[in-house]
Amino acid sequence: MATLGHPIQVCFVNDMLCSNSMFLNPRRFLSAEPLTSGDIGIVLGMACALQKAASTGATQSLLRGKNLGLMCESEVSREAILFRQSALELGARVSHVRPSLSAHMSQAAYRQTAQMLGRLYNALECQGMDSAIVAQLDREAGVPVFLGIADASHPTAKLADLLETSASPEDKRRFIVQAVLLRTIN
Repeated sequence: MATLGHPIQVCFVNDMLCSNSMFLNPRRFLSAEPLTSGDIGIVLGMACALQKAASTGATQSLLRGKNLGLMCESEVSREAILFRQSALELGARVSHVRPSLSAHMSQAAYRQTAQMLGRLYNALECQGMDSAIVAQLDREAGVPVFLGIADASHPTAKLADLLETSASPEDKRRFIVQAVLLRTIN
């Protein structure tokens, strides 16, 4: 059990991996604002369950059939690799999309681009993009949009330190990113 001022249960039973009863609002992952204790408990619980499944070789392709867009300049950055690896291990397909959205686009062009991305992908991870552009993309795309969930400065990065495990810091971070993906993508 890990604590953040008060006890938070971080381990769920195995059948929780397949349950859809505890989804998170993806908009909570658009800013650097702290997560609620409920969100923390959900993410840590899922990360713990994913780690247990991985240690026993019982991982599942829980995102099989899902297409994720990775919007960033470089697909070889540490954050892009972490996001891609996390999603691929869960069975998702990840496409690299170079961000071409800007504040200089017309509203109509922006809306059309965002809606097209929402039709192509089940979720979008935006790395190194302006937060105002990402927020507008989130409003128009109709799918979960994340702002750097694989980035070391994102609030979820601190959650990896709360996992009570002997796994490497990279593995802990991967389990956290996977937990966020599983609990936000329908």
